[in-house]
Amino acid sequence: MYGSYSGTREASGTSWQPEATPMGGLHFMNGEWAFMVHGSAALVYDNQGGRRGDEDFFSANMVMFTAQRPVQEGTFAFRSMWSLEPATIGKDGYSLLLQTGETGDGRTPLIDRQHPHDLFMELALTYSHPVTAESSAFAYFGLPGEPALGPPAFMHRFSGLDNPEAPITHHYLDSTHITWGVATLGYVWRQFKIDGSIFTGREPDQHRWDLEEPRFDSYSVRLSWSPAPAWSFQASYGAIHSPEQLEPDTDVQRITVSASHHRQWRQNHWQTTLAWGQNRNDPGKNLDAVMLESALNILETHTVFGRVEVVEKDELFPPGDPQEGQRFTVGKATLGYIYDFTRWGDVRFGIGGLGSIHVLPDSLAPAYGDTPLSFMVFVRAKL
Repeated sequence: MYGSYSGTREASGTSWQPEATPMGGLHFMNGEWAFMVHGSAALVYDNQGGRRGDEDFFSANMVMFTAQRPVQEGTFAFRSMWSLEPATIGKDGYSLLLQTGETGDGRTPLIDRQHPHDLFMELALTYSHPVTAESSAFAYFGLPGEPALGPPAFMHRFSGLDNPEAPITHHYLDSTHITWGVATLGYVWRQFKIDGSIFTGREPDQHRWDLEEPRFDSYSVRLSWSPAPAWSFQASYGAIHSPEQLEPDTDVQRITVSASHHRQWRQNHWQTTLAWGQNRNDPGKNLDAVMLESALNILETHTVFGRVEVVEKDELFPPGDPQEGQRFTVGKATLGYIYDFTRWGDVRFGIGGLGSIHVLPDSLAPAYGDTPLSFMVFVRAKL
């Protein structure tokens, strides 16, 4: 959509992934139009341990549709993504220890819970035009859309898309992947891409079914480098105005750096992503997060995935609690497996599970318990 290179390099929004990444979904042509439909749905039993843990049944799901065609010398495209999580998860989200960010009711913050995605995750138009034989310029407009900030969103990364739970580093790396108002301009030259966005800083509110008003009060810039089909690097900076509905006077400067490597041999694929993000809250603290994530798919049947995260959190206690606003360094390690046992046309059906261990400072033991454990089991359909 954005230049004269393989489409497998493109991920969520205008982000890049390793070009060796397999292109999932169903692809078909109609005249000069090229279409893609991609989606997944998982039915999950969630059991989070420790004193703050809870049990949930929920479905994490999304469907993506894109259409593109040549227009004179350039390329026009439409990108869209939807989710029924407002119904299948609900406004209060699902239980996820150490997760923070956003609100379920507009009054209280979500703590140890992951919010659902909006019905409309992306509705975007793009146009790219060649400048020389080795370069192109492009524009992207989304309502909602994803600005030029961070690595590909976790449900688009091959290293993370088979894990049904969100990373606890989400609000340090890729929480802007649903942004109500994004305008991006970019330039591609050989293996490099630079893109910059103006966008709405406020994260989606608790009304997950509607469209929200764009504000265009924030900006970001990102430099991406794809030196070889197996590698993709990015570094980005964003000035985000008032991202949290319940903390309207707090702005965030976000810095992210990430590297992804994808190895392919025969019918096997193995991708690993290492990412660092820092939120500089104004007023507030500078908080860091590091994530290492990997997934190995063998013969399109067996998938082993894992994620290790170390995060500084200052939102683990609600307003009015004596420990409100204190900084804690917490860790989480997850390992999971999926067995795709059958196919129906282009749809694969699998069953899987994951287990997580949470590493906490002693000061959090009264609230969480000692080294709480959690697990999920799930069935999944994937196109």
